[in-house]
Amino acid sequence: MSRIAGCFADLAARGRTALIPFVTAGDPDLATTVPLMHAMVAAGADLIELGVPFSDPMADGPVIQRASERALAHHTRLRDVLDMVRKFRERDAATPVILMGYLNPIEILGYAAFAAQASAAGVDGILVVDAPPEESGELVTSLRQAGIDLVYLLAPTSDEARIRTIGAVASGFVYYVSVKGVTGAGHLDLADVDAKLAEIRRLIPLPVGVGFGIKDAETAARVARMADAVIVGSAIVGRIEALTMKPEHIPAAIGDFLAGLRAAIDGADRA
Repeated sequence: MSRIAGCFADLAARGRTALIPFVTAGDPDLATTVPLMHAMVAAGADLIELGVPFSDPMADGPVIQRASERALAHHTRLRDVLDMVRKFRERDAATPVILMGYLNPIEILGYAAFAAQASAAGVDGILVVDAPPEESGELVTSLRQAGIDLVYLLAPTSDEARIRTIGAVASGFVYYVSVKGVTGAGHLDLADVDAKLAEIRRLIPLPVGVGFGIKDAETAARVARMADAVIVGSAIVGRIEALTMKPEHIPAAIGDFLAGLRAAIDGADRA
């Protein structure tokens, strides 16, 4: 059983919903990321989604785009991100880490080399936004051989055929994009989310996380009543952006924000 599958199994046994925060590696600088990861776990994060900075993050809204720009200004490369995961693993051998990014840096390194290096660093899962399963046979094979889970996005527009296609290759969990558009945009219609999750669960026997529209504790609690995981990105990255000139305050500030989300989610689980 992978670390991701084990985490979700443990949470399900305890009747808890996972909290998955997203941050961009190297934002606002390389030194802040690992302490921030530990602070998020201490505040109640169950898994961590770590963004690999990219110059053209097409799925991301302006908040996360600016995070990539800040990280790239500090020359954060894919190998630096893997080094961060390796450093995180020196103190935390339990919390699953999922890398979220785009195909180009992986292609440059090579699929097999990337999979081997990611596994050695302690990466548990990969979400590659622009690598549809129909065009990713070599990547899928390399990651599977390295024991790394493949996390895929599903959208409100995903039909039954698409959901089945994703279900045939996905592992760990699937990520439901709850609004049409990029990260941080759009209005979250919880009735529509609930209906779509029922369809996904009918077709894919994996936990389902919901993200792209969760901005506060109230929304997190409402999503927690229907999803296996609450994924929060832009609301965190926006707070990091506000503290760019005071990076030493970022771990505590994000920890406080996540603690509030954790309390709201746990309250929803008990309701």
